Amino acid sequence: MPRILIVEDKDSLRAMLEEMLRAEKLEVRGIASGSQAVELLRSGEPVDLVLTDWRLPGADGLAVLDAALSLDPTLPVIVMTAFGSIEAAVDAMKRGAEDFITKPVDPDLLRLLVSRAIERRVRERESLLFEDNRSRSMPAIIGESPAIRSVQEEAQRVASTDATVLLEGESGTGKELFARAIHELSARRQRPFVAINCAAIPDSLLESELFGHERGSFTGALGRRLGKFELADGGTVFLDEIGELSAATQGKLLRVLQERSFHRVGGTIPIQVDIRILAASNRPLDRMVSQGLFREDLYYRVRVFPIRIPPLRDRPEDVEPLIDWFLGHLPQELGKKGIRIAPAARERLREYPWPGNVRELRNCLERAIILA
Repeated sequence: MPRILIVEDKDSLRAMLEEMLRAEKLEVRGIASGSQAVELLRSGEPVDLVLTDWRLPGADGLAVLDAALSLDPTLPVIVMTAFGSIEAAVDAMKRGAEDFITKPVDPDLLRLLVSRAIERRVRERESLLFEDNRSRSMPAIIGESPAIRSVQEEAQRVASTDATVLLEGESGTGKELFARAIHELSARRQRPFVAINCAAIPDSLLESELFGHERGSFTGALGRRLGKFELADGGTVFLDEIGELSAATQGKLLRVLQERSFHRVGGTIPIQVDIRILAASNRPLDRMVSQGLFREDLYYRVRVFPIRIPPLRDRPEDVEPLIDWFLGHLPQELGKKGIRIAPAARERLREYPWPGNVRELRNCLERAIILA
């Protein structure tokens, strides 16, 4: 069960947030001061997401954010801020916060932000895992096959350019991790990396999520909200499952790629941005183009440099290193010790085709460790 830390000094709001997130089957702990939150994070207590107010007694939201990211750079932190303090929230995003939400908190929006952040964290754990390598070199992928080494080399070559990259491959092959590696090896590495799962956000919310909105542009738009493209200025935007975009949103994305500008929902002033676009799809976009489901002009814009990540069944020699990696990490996460796999079981794992790729392998090993 994902573990959420809520940092909010107002007792009534903290209690409401705790109750709401527990109803979502999340393990929740509430703390009233920033200094207590920093102390808890530094104690090493497991946390999967931090939801923190920006103005706090003891230590402010920035101190909580810095403490969280210094201990785990992948830990999602969502910042709550009063309307009128948007600049502080944007600064938090630039410093590594996952997202922000204005007060009074919209319960539906908060559920969406928390769900999406948890999903991203789970995906990162379940996909191909990158290891640190030499300084500024391409992170090594867990695996020894020529196929995965070839993909690694392609990603390293394109990282130093500003070309738009389309990562193609089945679910669970690690497309987002390749995108993050490309960003980390690029000249934009000090700027934001913003990942958006186009399939996880309802179409009615996606346009506002990407481009932002002005106050009063639709029911519930109580203030101006900056979109992901604006928040990623100078950095990289990763559009996962780009094939799920509606025709209308495809057209607006095409304009961003062509002109590097867009309008917020309800806005009239063009917003200029300097971003690099990385995209991914587990569906064949060329077939979607021929079926009229995806714009041909957008297809050629995003497919400047295509990289196909092979499924695990096409590189069986990578199964063994992945098993060893997971056995070195999962038992500790699950509170188990002395876990080994019998040779016969290893052989069965090597022979299985893994239609769910690395994600399925990880889930299989996790279940086995829990039951051991």
